[in-house]
Amino acid sequence: MRRRGFLVAGAAAGSGLLVGCGVSPRARLGEAADFAAGPGEVALNAWLKIAEDGRVTVAAPRAEMGQGVHTALALLVAEELEADWARVAIQPTPVGALYANTALLLNASPFEMDDEGWGARTTGATLQWAGRALSLHATGGSSSVRDAWGPLRLAGATARSLLLQAAAQRWSVPVTECRAEGGKVVHSPSSRELGYGALAATAATLTPPADVPLKDPARFRLVGQAGVPRLDGAARVTGRTVYGTDVRVPGLRFAAIRHAPTLGGGVVSFDTAPTLRRPGVQAAFALEAQSAVVVVADSFWRADQALEAALAAGAVVWRAGPHEGLSTATLRQQLQTALQGPDQGTGFRSEGDAEAALAAAGRRIEAVYEVPFLSHAALEPVNCTAQMADGQVTLWCPTQVPILARLQAARTARVWPSKVTLHMTALGGGFGRRLEVDMVDEAVAIAQRLPGVPVQLQWTREEDFRHDRYRPAAMASFRAALDATGRPQAWENRVAAPSVTQSFSDRLVGLATPAVPDKFQAEGAFDLPYAIPHVSVRQLLCKTPVPVGYWRSVGHSYNAFFTECFLDELAAAAGQDPLTYRRGLLERHPRHRAVLDLAAQKAGWGTPLPAGRARGLALHASFGSICAQVAEVSLENGAPRVHRVVCAVDCGVVVHPDSARAQVEGAVAFGLTAALMGEITVKDGRVEQASFAQQDVLRLAQMPSVETHFVPSARPPGGLGEVGVPPIAPAVVNALAVLTGQRIRRLPIRLAG
Repeated sequence: MRRRGFLVAGAAAGSGLLVGCGVSPRARLGEAADFAAGPGEVALNAWLKIAEDGRVTVAAPRAEMGQGVHTALALLVAEELEADWARVAIQPTPVGALYANTALLLNASPFEMDDEGWGARTTGATLQWAGRALSLHATGGSSSVRDAWGPLRLAGATARSLLLQAAAQRWSVPVTECRAEGGKVVHSPSSRELGYGALAATAATLTPPADVPLKDPARFRLVGQAGVPRLDGAARVTGRTVYGTDVRVPGLRFAAIRHAPTLGGGVVSFDTAPTLRRPGVQAAFALEAQSAVVVVADSFWRADQALEAALAAGAVVWRAGPHEGLSTATLRQQLQTALQGPDQGTGFRSEGDAEAALAAAGRRIEAVYEVPFLSHAALEPVNCTAQMADGQVTLWCPTQVPILARLQAARTARVWPSKVTLHMTALGGGFGRRLEVDMVDEAVAIAQRLPGVPVQLQWTREEDFRHDRYRPAAMASFRAALDATGRPQAWENRVAAPSVTQSFSDRLVGLATPAVPDKFQAEGAFDLPYAIPHVSVRQLLCKTPVPVGYWRSVGHSYNAFFTECFLDELAAAAGQDPLTYRRGLLERHPRHRAVLDLAAQKAGWGTPLPAGRARGLALHASFGSICAQVAEVSLENGAPRVHRVVCAVDCGVVVHPDSARAQVEGAVAFGLTAALMGEITVKDGRVEQASFAQQDVLRLAQMPSVETHFVPSARPPGGLGEVGVPPIAPAVVNALAVLTGQRIRRLPIRLAG
């Protein structure tokens, strides 16, 4: 066990949280009363209910942001229940411990994904228990299906058993003569049938069996099958899906907001008199605690135009704050100083003696890599609708963290959380931005000024860019020692970046929290799968006034770029093929090697390419899954053009293949956008980018052909929503190194003239 893993496992055992096996699926079945049944419905446990007409409704505690999670969760229940997929629907659940995401905190484990030792199991069990104890009702970390795999399958299987018992009782036959299929129970000898709707009421009176066998995956008819339609497909195509900005309730008013333009700035004054005389304007005021000014009107356009006019007329006086002179150059210098300084930071991995091996090496390779701050830039801008009346708060909000949204609303309104009602909407993109609750704080603060009036707060695109919680800028230094055959004998990696966890915690509690080692900053660096005798990976935390937050794939998003590009440098120095070089270092990780081989085979690695093209590859494990990518790249007018990306993924059982492929393809587009053009810069204490005109996104004509291949597996599902992001940047950069001879060590990619 590595030092870091020993400390975490020891702390878990010593804290009294050790529960051995985490939270069992049976403990999460709940009671029928936990899932409120409407007229003509019968709940059989906390996860499903059946209507008289046989329609099955599945509880959906996770946020749907286009990833297809509602379909995946429903599939797990429907598979074991033997339901008719055409008669399955979903319903959001209330916030509570029963529906907590017990897999989310597994991402904080410092152990490698394939580690099944005592320390890894103990830590995992403790983290799952903590997620349940904290009622961690949240969607993120590619954890939704991982969390649901056990409890939702068991919920469906238990309900199926009760329905079989009910039918056997009705017919006075042995239950062994009955089978469930397509939403009904069939008596095999007589071919009699009863639909689930006719049996549900009786089934609800029976005692659930203590031990229900789950289906053999070889018998799955829905899970893993291509072509199963998404539950939300028709609504999205026809525009019936309700996002946060689609909310319309009686008496709704619209709020526009502008925040202090400099980091750490505030409001000195707001002369509201001229604004209040404009047509449709109902209110105008400053939110001092939020460092912002607000206008409320009968339409968002009127509110936004009134606020723009007030700013243009000088009606708002801003306080610059302490960071007026901050620039990207200053922030970069802080990272460089951290890397070069005497502070050794936190050791996240230490094997052998890397320092001694480097000192004795005849051949050393050194490099420094860098990435910038990045915005989330979700298609749907930040928004939240709030109403405060009679001491009650009602929210309509596209959020990834309903538990935190409710707590923040209660804190802002100074009421108990039980006084907050939250209505979840669909999310027009999350990517980690909607793990934040600043929009809830602001919407409730505005609603307090207009008692009884529902107010929809919407940020403009400019506000969304300039006041995001950004993916951290990061810098990494490497030193490696090669033996006479070119094989690495020592690997030293120092990663400098702000702590996402500390920045998030500071905002959550409203004051500075202690600086502690942050696994999310070092993930993807310390869990390197390659067999190298002497390894040292150290984390250096750099405090920054730029607010940073969780961004799709978090630390993996930059550490994959750092490690996979540097490994390619070692292969080049050794004069070896990058695929062969990696394969030789993966003896201890056959799953990783299988994924790498599949990607290479499907991409035609080693076969001739058209003139002017080159291939690059990258391999990275994250969120319980492994992804390898091969990118085919050329130059067009001196700029990189990615023509084809071949992805191989081992994510365990693939629950819904169509959504799974879409997630990988979307991750490639997301990661490629960041690699080619993503960058947030600061000048005079202000974020410079304000729209897609200044930080573009990949256009349809630039999108490469993406092929996704899944490794067949009977393992429980791993994460999928984020795993396709980390490998794309290094795969492209490694291809460019072959094509141009230039080694790009800083993103976004800019080739030397």
